[in-house]
Amino acid sequence: MSEASFFTDMLQSITDRGRQLLFSGARATQVAAKVDLQALCEMLLSSRGEASGMALAAEILDRWGALDSEGAQKFLLMLHEKFGADTTKLDEAIENYRADKSSAAIITLHQAAEPRRQELLRRLNHAPNGTAKLVQMRHQLLASKDQSAEYHALDADFTHLFGSWFNRGFLTLRPIDWSTPAYILEKIIKYEAVHEIAGWEELRRRLAPADRRCFAFFHPRLADEPLVFVEVALTRSVPSAIGDVLDEGREQINADEATTAVFYSISNCQDGLRGISFGNFLIKQVVEDLRRDLPGLKNFVTLSPVPGFARWLAKARASTTNRLLSEAARETLMLLDDLKWSDNEKTAAEVERVLLPLAARYFLVERTPEGRPVDPVARFHLGNGARLERMNFLGDRSTKAMQQAHGLMVNYLYKLDDIVANHEALAQRGEVIASPAVKSLLNQNDESRSGGGQQGSRPFAQIMNSTLGGGRK
Repeated sequence: MSEASFFTDMLQSITDRGRQLLFSGARATQVAAKVDLQALCEMLLSSRGEASGMALAAEILDRWGALDSEGAQKFLLMLHEKFGADTTKLDEAIENYRADKSSAAIITLHQAAEPRRQELLRRLNHAPNGTAKLVQMRHQLLASKDQSAEYHALDADFTHLFGSWFNRGFLTLRPIDWSTPAYILEKIIKYEAVHEIAGWEELRRRLAPADRRCFAFFHPRLADEPLVFVEVALTRSVPSAIGDVLDEGREQINADEATTAVFYSISNCQDGLRGISFGNFLIKQVVEDLRRDLPGLKNFVTLSPVPGFARWLAKARASTTNRLLSEAARETLMLLDDLKWSDNEKTAAEVERVLLPLAARYFLVERTPEGRPVDPVARFHLGNGARLERMNFLGDRSTKAMQQAHGLMVNYLYKLDDIVANHEALAQRGEVIASPAVKSLLNQNDESRSGGGQQGSRPFAQIMNSTLGGGRK
């Protein structure tokens, strides 16, 4: 029996004993059935016994799990309205702090300011499978269309607690391969969010060959549930298209022949843990493990989607006041409205000439109101200290990629000596560190908008392939 299974069984045994103490006998059962969820939550907060506390937590979570959608929403609202901070104690603590700014007064103020529901959630977490159920509860909260102050306050409590419960110190990195138990492999198929896995045979092609790797983070309270996983291709060069990686007819190599590790898919598995960062730790840990096992690896790169690009470009095209696009560029981009534009070599070349400089602006110039890169995948990798290395026109021709990014993919380079400096450049100055090839594309965009031509520019394919030893294998 594994350590996790033993711990789970022990919790269940204590909980069952607590249920017998609390709810045994016909009269006790009838009384318990009449107690509503709010009263049970109050009982849990006032409980001092370990067994009875676990039993109450299990009872609350069982009843929550049986609620319909409307009932679940009312439960979340009740958590906010009835289990916030004790305002009387908070007012007293504020007054005491104003009179006496001692350490003890600060501690008392901190304790009074904490919403009671945080302690309630901590106690609910003691129930068997309590962590998994609370992750489901936050998933339910995030799925709500409610964006009120109450919604954000409750989510802040979940985020605060999950940030502690799921910190890097509790996570274990496990390799995923063709010998991994089937019930976990099924979840890899289910949770793959970037490049869909059609079935077991395709999964085998991604896991079994010597030049493929997969790693996942797990948490001891979610023992058989991956939190996030990354798929890695070991290659001799940096791929410019996902077909180079996933083509079943590709040339396979031995792992010790590889010079490049390509992170081509990173998937978060638990919707209820959205915003709790694991991927940055995952990539850095995987890089360290790969370097140790395969010292011949020199390059660590991604082949990443650009999920926000088409939406951004559509807004630019629709705007009548935005001077980002020249009339000539607008006319060329009308070619995108033909769903088969990429099948025509001449049309694709015209689109490429206009699209790539705009993509360079999308990454290097455009920002959210908070001053961050607008693309979510870019925020992740650039925030981790990667460099925007290369943009790959029509790197992914799948329906999803054509809709989200007109087929564009990019390579981010993880150069270990530069990760800290790159991260600081973005965090402190808002600067995206990019290769000369990408920066040159931005310059072409500026020339185009100012009326300059493209006649003297280098061919786009030549620019893109000038980094990291070329493009496709």
